[in-house]
This record gives sequence, structure tokens and C-alpha cells, in this order.
Amino acid sequence: MDTDVLVIGGGNAALCAALMAAEAGARVTLLEAAPKAWRGGNSSHTRNLRCMHDAPQDVLVEAYPEEEFWQDLLKVTAGRTDEALARLVIRASSTCRPWMQRHGVRFQPSLSGTLSLSRTNAFFMGGGKALVNAYYRSAERLGVRIRYQAPVERIEVAEGRFVAAWTGGERLTARACVLAAGGFESNREWLREAWGTNDRGEWPADQFLIRGTRYNQGVLLKHLLDDHGADRIGDPTQAHMVAIDARAPLYDGGICTRIDCVSLGVVVNREARRFYDEGEDFWPKRYAIWGRLVAQQPGQIGYSIIDAKAIGRFMPPVFPGVTADTLPELARRLGLDETVFMQTLNAYNAACRAGTFDHTTLDDCHTEGLAPAKTHWARPIDTPPFHGYALRPGVTFTYLGLRTDETAAVRFGGAASPNLFVAGEMMAGNVLGQGYTAGVGMSIGTAFGRIAGTQAARAALGQEARHAVA
Repeated sequence: MDTDVLVIGGGNAALCAALMAAEAGARVTLLEAAPKAWRGGNSSHTRNLRCMHDAPQDVLVEAYPEEEFWQDLLKVTAGRTDEALARLVIRASSTCRPWMQRHGVRFQPSLSGTLSLSRTNAFFMGGGKALVNAYYRSAERLGVRIRYQAPVERIEVAEGRFVAAWTGGERLTARACVLAAGGFESNREWLREAWGTNDRGEWPADQFLIRGTRYNQGVLLKHLLDDHGADRIGDPTQAHMVAIDARAPLYDGGICTRIDCVSLGVVVNREARRFYDEGEDFWPKRYAIWGRLVAQQPGQIGYSIIDAKAIGRFMPPVFPGVTADTLPELARRLGLDETVFMQTLNAYNAACRAGTFDHTTLDDCHTEGLAPAKTHWARPIDTPPFHGYALRPGVTFTYLGLRTDETAAVRFGGAASPNLFVAGEMMAGNVLGQGYTAGVGMSIGTAFGRIAGTQAARAALGQEARHAVA
């Protein structure tokens, strides 16, 4: 046994764990399933970290106190969250950035059009790929042994204690282990099984696109749950799901395929009918529900419709939309029933009540007598040229995971493992029972990655376990 701590995974949470364990004096080996060029998992597609702060900080304006962060999380999850663990993440987000900077991460102010996050989220200079590369460089300097193309098929557990991991027929032992191998969003068969068929006889998951890495197959997650009886948390159909361009690739489309103009217009299904309030709340708190909403529509497709007034108010997607000089022409170009489309748009336009439009606030532009209502930012779609974007559900990561506690320990029958820990997407369901708010996935991964690494090092070095604060 020449490794104290084995870290399984190669994204943000895994790297935070490896770095913390190495800083604590442990010999660390990290196993990344992907080739080096594709390392970093979904973290390479991220841009920012949601941060609690009580006063302005370098790239963060004003203040974003703990209670506001908690209320934002409580609202999007509809109460499906462990408050103690959620608050742990929130508090940890206020102290992690100096540590991140010591490991080479640099921050920048948010760009215009990036979901209005200048107060709540710190953006990574160079994006998630730069963050991942900085962490890998730092890990190498600290002596972390990194192995690429090393997917772990199974692990050995004896009475709740980690013994060994198997990769490519090789058995690797360690005194402690951190699981940070992601969710199962890239496993299309598992997604299909979880979602099943709908009332129309469709298999919704067959139309899902995967925004991130193809390597998050959920092999270890299924192994821990089914073969070792690890305590589980979360609903397998719940996920961070975004409405993305229907032309996006099957994997690794990333942020540039997201359609951010939803709140500035209307969204219709393939029957040309609206199905949800596009102006329910600020886009950072609602963008991640639209993938699930589209998944529930016929054919798992929707269409975001805007006019010229919306242009310049959102980050444009990578693909141009369908354009037309009239709404009937737009309907024809999108392949929608022209008559029903015009009934929907005419009813919406007639229901709009003039107010003071301001997309940075919950303004007073709303509809009356319309179902579903549009409660904010409702303006008639009447100014050509008109634009339409076809939408598909884009899965970022799934919420089914391993139940844990403030020590990041994996639990078996309610008992915490003494040397097996979990971080990142594999345990995010403890905090995210449903819904999402921008940047919180990186907050969870950073907080629990640091806790898991610290605890794994203590277990491996024979030190007394303690409740860690990231």
C-alpha cells in the first residue's frame, strides 16, 4: 500500500479533495476516467461559484449574506434540502476563494448578459477549464499521482470500510478513499429506466442531450447503491436540466448551447401552446427548471419566441435562431401550426399590461386573464424581426446520490464509514432535492471536496476524525 488517499474522479470536487489531502501530508493518487485532453468532468464547462459575502469583495459587488443565499436555495428546492448541510456549503463558500487562489484560480467580474450574477457569483478567469488546469498543476506540484483513462469499475468494502478499488483489472489499495466520480447523466440507459414512458407512450429520456462529459456513467454510484447497500438520497428523475438548443451535440455542448432568452418572450410546445410562466422569477433561479419543463412536453421539444426588443439583453447562443419578418412566417419556418401559433401569440399580446420594463428587477410588466400567466417582463411580441429557437432538455447532472453528513462520510445502514468519503455530484442530492440556482453546484463540490479530502487524510494518517469546515 503506497497510497494513503485514493481519489476517484477528476473534476472540481475530486481535485479539491486531492489538494486538501496532500496539504495534510497524505500520499494521494487520483484516478480520472477520461483521457488527459478531456479531464475535469463537468467542471471544465463551469464558469462561476456562488459565494456568500457580507461586504463587497474584489469581483463581487454589494453583499450576499447567508440568510439570502439560504432563502434562494430554499425557494428553488421547494424545501427539498438538508438545511444543516446546505448552510455548511453556504458558509464554506465565503472562505474558500483565498484557498482557491493559492492553487492558481483567478477570478474576474461577470460579463454582461451572464444571468445578472455580479453580486452573487464569482467568475473564473478563463472559465472552468482554466480552474481545472490550475488545480491539476497544483496537484502535480504537491506530488499527487494522477492516472488518466482509469475508470473504476468497482470497489471493495468490508463492514463499511473501504479496502480497494479495481480499474482495468488492477486492484488498488489505500487507507482511505474519496468518491467524486459524478452522477449518471451520461448513462442513457439509466436515464431511460429512471424516466420510463409518459402518458403518450414516449420515452422522454431518448430526447435528452448531455451538456457535459460523456464519462459520468454512474458506474460507481450504482455499484455502491445496489451492491454495497449504501444509503441513498434523491430522486433519479431530478437533475440540473436546462433548455438548450435542439441542435446541440449529444455530449459536451456546455454553456454556449443554453438558450437564455426565455424570460424575454414566450415558450410554446410543438402544439404551439404556452405551458409555463416564463417570467416567474429571475433567470438565475429559474433557468435550470426549463429542461424538465420541456421534457414533460409532447416530443420533449419547445420553442422560445422573441422579437427585436429582446436582442442585446441576453447572452446569444452559439447557433443563430430562426428569423422571420412576420409571426405567421416564423411559425411556418419552425414547423408549427400557424393558426394555433397566432392564437397563442395574439392572446399573449392582448393580455400584456404595460409597466416599466426592467429585466434586472422583478418589474411590473405582467399579463392579465391569461393561463399560464407571465408575471414579470411581459411585453407584446410585436417588433420584427422575430426569432425562434427550438429547445431540447439538456441534462447537466443528476441528483440521485449517496447520503452523507457534515463529515462527508458515506453511510451504510445509517452508520458513517470510517474511511470512505463522497463529494460533488455523487452527493449533491443532499443539498439539491430539486431545482437549481446558478453556481451552487460548484459551491457544493468545493465545500464537500475540501471536507472529504481533509477527513480522508485524517483517517489515512490515523488521526481522530472531526467535523470539518471547508
